[in-house]
Amino acid sequence: MKIKINENQIGLLYRKSKFVKLLYAGTYHCFANDKVELLSINQPISSMYCSLEKLIQFPEIKKNATIIDVGDEQYALHYIDGKFSQCLPTGLYAYWNIENNHKVQYIDVKEPMVEDDIPRYIFANIPRSYYQQVNIAQYEKGRLFYDQKFITVLDAGIYYFWNTKTMVDVDIVDMRLKQLDVIGQEVLTKDKVTLRINMVAHYRVTDCVAILTEIDDYLTQLYVMAQLVLREYIGNYKMEELLENKEEIGTYVFEQLKQRAASLYIDITDAGIKDIILPGDMREIMNTVLIAEKRAQANVITRREEVASTRSLLNTAKLLDENKTLYRLKELEYLERICENVGNITLNGNSDILTQLAAFIQKQEVLS
Repeated sequence: MKIKINENQIGLLYRKSKFVKLLYAGTYHCFANDKVELLSINQPISSMYCSLEKLIQFPEIKKNATIIDVGDEQYALHYIDGKFSQCLPTGLYAYWNIENNHKVQYIDVKEPMVEDDIPRYIFANIPRSYYQQVNIAQYEKGRLFYDQKFITVLDAGIYYFWNTKTMVDVDIVDMRLKQLDVIGQEVLTKDKVTLRINMVAHYRVTDCVAILTEIDDYLTQLYVMAQLVLREYIGNYKMEELLENKEEIGTYVFEQLKQRAASLYIDITDAGIKDIILPGDMREIMNTVLIAEKRAQANVITRREEVASTRSLLNTAKLLDENKTLYRLKELEYLERICENVGNITLNGNSDILTQLAAFIQKQEVLS
């Protein structure tokens, strides 16, 4: 039996179902009962007639192969000629080193977090079933848990974790400034008026670990805290006092809320009142009062103008009475105005108004 083996192949010679030797590239004449299994030298070693565990026991195979034995809780990073090829899980592997140089880096995955000495570019060529990736933004913190047990806080960055028996969970916490809106809070004033208050506060988390381990639902507690602070202050003042001192409400709420929120590991940066909404009937009453006040102010201004106008007329009359020349000039001024705006208007008789006015003025001069 004639067998031809190509350059990229290697042959396993079996005689009576037992491995005999390796056959390299070339042409061979074998006995009729011999079996030759052709394998690619660029593929993992695998035989249909013999298990890998037995094959690697033969000195000739062991000499020409790189054997990779990945134990429990291990991964093996396989490099071929200095280039990353694959990540191998637990198991036994063998590769021909006839043409290629194989190197292996064993990874202990008892600690799920990928060590810093592992190059990150290899994860592009590793199936996602082998690892998980966690991205933490610049404004975030990550709380790392192994089997629901807190381990540490992760800063901004990209982290990789091997998928093992250990359950890995990373809880992302946003550390940016946030806004709390308390809307439509109905609060009773000292004079029994129900007001609806809208307030706003800005806050940020100061301790992302303690707020999880020591505080249950910090947002709800912060919301209730803001409600209580509002009720404490507004219940001690009448409605008119509150409307006049809206800024003081915001100052009190901010100071009290900042002091109390510290126990929730929250820092309040500012707080204030957005709106104070009156009941419907109270709004009508306030509008009526406002309209009456504006009307009274308008009447006062009108009276002042009338008094000023009367005083001016009185002063003018005194001047005209005391000074005949001024009186005469005033007559001429009015005559000029009449002449500019009036053409021919007949009052009685045959003369027009201008002639009658001139005769009237002449008559007055004679009498004087």
